[in-house]
Amino acid sequence: MAFFDFIKTAGEKLFSSKDNEAASAAVASAPDDAAAKAKAEALNRTAGDAIEAYVKSQDLAATGLTVTFDGATGVATVFGVAPDQATKEKILLCCGNVGGVAQVDDKMSVEVAQPEAKFHTVVSGDNLSKIAKQFYGDANKYPVIFEANKPMLKHPDKIYPGQVLRIPAL
Repeated sequence: MAFFDFIKTAGEKLFSSKDNEAASAAVASAPDDAAAKAKAEALNRTAGDAIEAYVKSQDLAATGLTVTFDGATGVATVFGVAPDQATKEKILLCCGNVGGVAQVDDKMSVEVAQPEAKFHTVVSGDNLSKIAKQFYGDANKYPVIFEANKPMLKHPDKIYPGQVLRIPAL
């Protein structure tokens, strides 16, 4: 179980992180305000449900998959049992590559243990060939990275700065 860091401003826009932050700030300034607390909890539930729905829309399945979100900290917490390590890592990446998520708290387990992949945060000027050259010493190995990040990646040229990618061992 670990925390994975992401760039909060990068990724899929599934909900308004500003609304979550504002509601959390209202609770912090008036902790006894039941209405503010209820609004913050409702927004956090909605955001967690949106992230969970996004994961499921990517055809990534896990037994008991549940995602919660805390707008005050930008932390998405993921629970469930993935069938394998690759699916678990893809689920974590789906959750983290969402605008408003700064960290993912991994509370998942896997049915079949496998070696963990490395992760790479895309920077301006990166492409899959350049990343493959960096990790594998061969730019022509970019399809390995592309396949390892499907279904989140639809095309090898469609990556963006701040996105986190799985880099599996060869």
